[in-house]
Amino acid sequence: MQLLRIVFVMIIAYLMGSIPVGLFVVKLKNGQDVRTIKSGRTGGTNAMRAAGFWAGFITSCLDLAKGMLSVLIARLIAPDNYWMEISTALIAIIGHNYSIFLIERDTTGRLRFRGGAGGATAAGGAIILWLPGIFIIVPVAVAILFGVGYASLATISIPISSIIIFIIRAHLGYAPWAYILYGIFAELIILWALRPNIKRLLNGTERLVGWRAKRNQKRGKTDRNQRQFSGNPIKNI
Repeated sequence: MQLLRIVFVMIIAYLMGSIPVGLFVVKLKNGQDVRTIKSGRTGGTNAMRAAGFWAGFITSCLDLAKGMLSVLIARLIAPDNYWMEISTALIAIIGHNYSIFLIERDTTGRLRFRGGAGGATAAGGAIILWLPGIFIIVPVAVAILFGVGYASLATISIPISSIIIFIIRAHLGYAPWAYILYGIFAELIILWALRPNIKRLLNGTERLVGWRAKRNQKRGKTDRNQRQFSGNPIKNI
């Protein structure tokens, strides 16, 4: 009976994580398929690229809720079972990144599971493990997202913030050391999903968001206008 209960909770966590929130939000907002835009991911950042700030914000909040609910369900089914909490939160991230609802065949005919990068869902799991963490994890990620301008770095920062928080709390005796493993494994899952982004970060071609993206767009328009002006002087006279 205990084994069946564990399997049931894990399946629920995966299915919950698999819900492609960004796909639905963008479809409702402007009718586009977020999978065909920019990174093709269904997370909040790509939803923002596809349909604006509020589409990204709503998607991020709902993806966050998936991680939170997975831990709450684990606590309801198996109270005080830290390993169940950690496992369900991690499985929700896997479901978000590799959704059973977004199976398709690639160019070689192989099946692949699509989804997001797991940042918001990972944050949701960490926040439920310690609620005040929302005032650290989210501001740090938002600052990196809109300050530095790289969504991939913001996503990577979420488990790192969680690890630091859980190390301090475990050292002070306020939380089990097992929670640190949640941050570590969440980071590994996210790093695996962000392999293409990490390559682009290393070679300087990663996509920008926020003020840096807008600045580059304005600079690009200015450069094009200057080239057009200098390229046809007779017409411009």
